[in-house]
Amino acid sequence: MRTRLAIPIACVLGGLASSAAAQQFVYTPINPTFGGNPFNSAHLLGVAGAQNNYKDPTTATTTAPPPTQGQIFAQQLQSILLSRLAQQVSDAIFGANPQQHGVVTFGTQTIEFTRTLQNVLLTITDAGTGEVTTVTVPTLQGAG
Repeated sequence: MRTRLAIPIACVLGGLASSAAAQQFVYTPINPTFGGNPFNSAHLLGVAGAQNNYKDPTTATTTAPPPTQGQIFAQQLQSILLSRLAQQVSDAIFGANPQQHGVVTFGTQTIEFTRTLQNVLLTITDAGTGEVTTVTVPTLQGAG
């Protein structure tokens, strides 16, 4: 019985004592940013997006309710009226019979214009806030 145990024990000890055969370890990156296979990029981006639970705090989770039909109509009407006001001021300054100076009032807005030889000076005053905006527009000299 001793010989029966001695042979397997000798084989195990002989196997442990022999030199181990191995190969050199070679690292291959996976991420294409660090030299890996460029075809991995879409997969890695998808995995990263799936794992990302971060929510941007600057994006509002609640949105404003959509405007009502009445609000849309009021906005469009206001836009049309302001467009016509701008057309009146433009015609008074640059139209067929340009004026040297004038005043146009619309609600709390007062638009004053003065024409000189080289430019037109516009002064827009908001009576509600007291804000004054000045715009200088050059005039075209002798197109011909």
